[in-house]
Amino acid sequence: MSTTPPAPRSFAALRIRGYQAHFGTYLLAMMADNIEHVISYWMVFQKFHSPALGGFAVISHWLPFLLFSVPAGALADRFDPRRIIQCGMVLFIVASLGWAYFFITDTLELWHAMALLVIHGCAGVLWQGASQMLLHDIVPAQTLASAVRLNATARTLGVLVGPALGGAIMLTLGPRYGLLLNALFYLPALLWLWKAPYGPRFQPAPAAPPRAVRGLADIVRTIAEVRSQRLLAAMILLAGCASFFVGNSYQAQMPGFAHDLGHGDPGATYSMLLAADAAGALAAGLLLESRGGLLPTTPRAAMFMAMLWCLSLGAFAATASYPMALGLLFAAGVCELSFSSIAMTLVQVHAPAASRGRVIGLYNMSALGLRAFAGITVGLGGSLIGIHASLVGSALVLLLVLGLLSYWMRGRRSQLKKTEA
Repeated sequence: MSTTPPAPRSFAALRIRGYQAHFGTYLLAMMADNIEHVISYWMVFQKFHSPALGGFAVISHWLPFLLFSVPAGALADRFDPRRIIQCGMVLFIVASLGWAYFFITDTLELWHAMALLVIHGCAGVLWQGASQMLLHDIVPAQTLASAVRLNATARTLGVLVGPALGGAIMLTLGPRYGLLLNALFYLPALLWLWKAPYGPRFQPAPAAPPRAVRGLADIVRTIAEVRSQRLLAAMILLAGCASFFVGNSYQAQMPGFAHDLGHGDPGATYSMLLAADAAGALAAGLLLESRGGLLPTTPRAAMFMAMLWCLSLGAFAATASYPMALGLLFAAGVCELSFSSIAMTLVQVHAPAASRGRVIGLYNMSALGLRAFAGITVGLGGSLIGIHASLVGSALVLLLVLGLLSYWMRGRRSQLKKTEA
């Protein structure tokens, strides 16, 4: 009899009914998240014309991930992840309805805008970590990699479709009533999770009682736990380094790149550059799933794709050819989704069950929270030496750091083999 394992099935997670509902509601929420960004940022700019408020919008979006990802993961460890996600959806709805109220009544003040931006950022923290936790209840272990890739693809699709739909809503309903409609997009997730048969109630009792939520102490303890598990530490460091040195900060500088490339209408050039990056990520997700997992889910594959991402972005920043820039951004999108989905899968698979939420929270803290500092490496550096040189430099520094991290991982593997021998 043949002992060859069966080939991975394409779109394996989507063959599971529960994941179909999760995927659809996650996609709608991600789309609504980006619709709200498009409409609220436009209206706030029209009212206040404040670059400082625009900077606060970026900080308020990412800083909650840095501060609260691990505590939110601790909540998901101790309580039902479905209820944590629902709390996030409620906060999203409050933010959308709040924007709509202030825009309709024309009573928006600066502190109102800042408060709503903070509410929106905190909603994202509650939603993302608990959604990743819930995957372990919805899909079996052998299809977890497929579910993580599809979630990453849904995130990219929401980023790609959300702004376009937000623009269409602004043109038809107008921004004020468009935000009322946007609040409805969060309802499917809120309602489905009310009775979805997942979470602690539907599982055997855990081997150990859940730990209490202790805020900063959870972060310190989780870091200490991860340090003893080299694979988890390497993937969290990979995500953190990528976010700290580059992240998505180059997207904020895309108008400058579009202007310098000087190809036709600046607005169309800008939109095409953004679309190329998102389209590459979307294509990667679909390709990896259609081939049943084209890349191996290994630390080496994650490191390799991250290094290719650095090279693609560095070459994009250095090129003066608009067609070449589009191709390189498409390649960067492919590489980014590939390495991030592999790293996230490895973290979710190897995280200890008793502290899975905290470990996932630490990964989100690293992968998302540290994006708040990428504006310094690429943005502030761009004001000093130019955006092209700053992105090339940041990509090369990240490439060097990843090389050192790969060397450290190989050294640890060799040491372990000698110890076992």
